[in-house]
Amino acid sequence: MNKYFEIFVNSFGDYANYLWKEISQPTWNSYFYWLIGISLIFLIIEVIVPWRKNQKVLRKDFWLDAFYMFFNFFIFFLIGYNAVSNVFVELFKDGLASIGIENILAPKIQAMPIWGQLLLMLFIRDFIHFNIHRLLHRVPFLWNFHKVHHSVKEMGFAAHLRFHWMENVVYRFLEYLPLALIGFSLESFFVVYMFSLTVGHFNHSNFKLNLGPLKYIFNNPQMHIWHHAKSIPSKNHHFGVNFGLTFSFWDYIFKTAYIPNSGKDIELGFEDVDDFPKDFIGQQLYPLTKKKQQ
Repeated sequence: MNKYFEIFVNSFGDYANYLWKEISQPTWNSYFYWLIGISLIFLIIEVIVPWRKNQKVLRKDFWLDAFYMFFNFFIFFLIGYNAVSNVFVELFKDGLASIGIENILAPKIQAMPIWGQLLLMLFIRDFIHFNIHRLLHRVPFLWNFHKVHHSVKEMGFAAHLRFHWMENVVYRFLEYLPLALIGFSLESFFVVYMFSLTVGHFNHSNFKLNLGPLKYIFNNPQMHIWHHAKSIPSKNHHFGVNFGLTFSFWDYIFKTAYIPNSGKDIELGFEDVDDFPKDFIGQQLYPLTKKKQQ
């Protein structure tokens, strides 16, 4: 037990040192600067060629969403998530070793060409995320957390990372098990993660791009806007539509795709969004104090 306690305690200082080194001594895989760089690119796009021209560049809640971007991926990790995650990973590895399970897939995966590893990981990870996303809408307890993301009233790239910290826990926990067992490298994970981040920013951006046939492969703002629609006039989509994160074809395969028109000026949110807390603290506390709701 002392080993896990030491991992927990040391993780705080280790992550603080890692974060400071990433900021002060950036390398090619410094997530901090990739996040800023990709965000600036989409901010510039929204300024130059906005889809909704009457929407302000610094739209409603822009700064709240910007804070969420840094909280969910740096502050939250610093104040405890990284420590708990490290303990879980060690327990998971020790648990597998205790029952004699070895990762027989890792050597085969790492023997694949790098492009094959990246495509396979992107495909598997996005399918996992698609199904987790559907769970967030179907399970009342999880939906109360996911409401934070759907409280966006004006769409822009930064809305991509407005979500409750509990979603970090749910996504990372459910994706870690299969991806760790398969044995993908950290380098592959970083590349796939940055690609998914870019597509996620694109999906939420105030931008219109004619993808042609590619719209049936990749998610896009004109598809994802309907996922955030306040109401869907269809009995067949009670729990929502367009759940894909990177790929759109999951929704076409599982019949959750819904794009009746461009969706340019539809109202966003959910039924009681006007009563939802507007500040960061209130949004964090809402799911912890609210009773289950459909």
